[in-house]
Amino acid sequence: MFFRSNKSYHRRSGVYQRGFRLRGNSLVLLFFFFMVGLFLHYGGRTRPLVAFWNDLKGIVGIGPSSDRSEKETNPYKAPEPTEDVASDEASDESSASDEGGASDGSTPDEQASQSGNQRFDFEKKPDFILPAFSSSDEIVRHDGYILRYRDQYEQADWVAYPLLAFETTGDADRDYERFQPDPLVESGTAYPTDYTRSGYDRGHLAPAGDFKFSQRLTRESFYMSNISPQAPQFNRGIWKELEDQVRTWARRDRGVYVVTGPVLKPGLETIGKKVEVAVPEQFYKVILYCNKPDIRMIGFLMNNEPSNEPLQSFVVPVDQIERLTGIDFFPFIPDDLERRLESSRKPDEWFRY
Repeated sequence: MFFRSNKSYHRRSGVYQRGFRLRGNSLVLLFFFFMVGLFLHYGGRTRPLVAFWNDLKGIVGIGPSSDRSEKETNPYKAPEPTEDVASDEASDESSASDEGGASDGSTPDEQASQSGNQRFDFEKKPDFILPAFSSSDEIVRHDGYILRYRDQYEQADWVAYPLLAFETTGDADRDYERFQPDPLVESGTAYPTDYTRSGYDRGHLAPAGDFKFSQRLTRESFYMSNISPQAPQFNRGIWKELEDQVRTWARRDRGVYVVTGPVLKPGLETIGKKVEVAVPEQFYKVILYCNKPDIRMIGFLMNNEPSNEPLQSFVVPVDQIERLTGIDFFPFIPDDLERRLESSRKPDEWFRY
């Protein structure tokens, strides 16, 4: 294949020669088949080939230097899908063993009991953390979080989970994961490519950083049911700042309850190549702390746009978020106590220390 017999004479520098000679592009072909062999050796995965190619470029001195690459890396940029995911099949990486906690398959309710705080009786009720929902709603239960999926908007309108202190630390790495459709959503979710070149980030509702203790739960946070279109500087700016603050409170208070989501309504702008994904104009978070007899609640409402304002300026009464979204948060709390908590706006109770 790489050699040919010269049955005829060939003129070279005035001398006739006979025999075999190497084709000019044989080295290219050899390199090509070498790469094909590597591709087959690694079972069709491209990541080892990319790493090999980058190492080779570094050896021969082509391409950008490593220092420059590090400077140009955006630490807030969500990883792009490595391929056009067109099915609900999980990637090879998704079958990898979990190296973190939650390997016992405990539910969010069971995880909440591990905080060490004294629990109210109403906290012990099944699904205490969930907003009110009906039997016709599509409730999707993952090990790390539970959500209500709204098919007409191709995203969840709330995601609920307990966040304990130990869950915010660990070795789980988001760089090992990629966005993929949620196999538990019966109606189907958006695809990662619906966001490609849309001008919007694939913004997490339950952030990957809240599951640092478990690679498996970090992987679950990349399901498209947990993703919503967010303006890049919002996702990487004030929204990330709020996520960091909630983790700080979880560590300080040994655990909090989190309910978060977009404000969905008819007439929103849409993006998408395969499905139409609504672009929310606002996002919210509702945080509840319980350690009997202490209890407090705080709500945040933010426009889907960059902001340099302090987090305290986005604090609103939770009942304002309820009126805006139609969602009833923490319905198992006794009515009198619920009304008092949801009507108050006391950021100092959270930010004073």
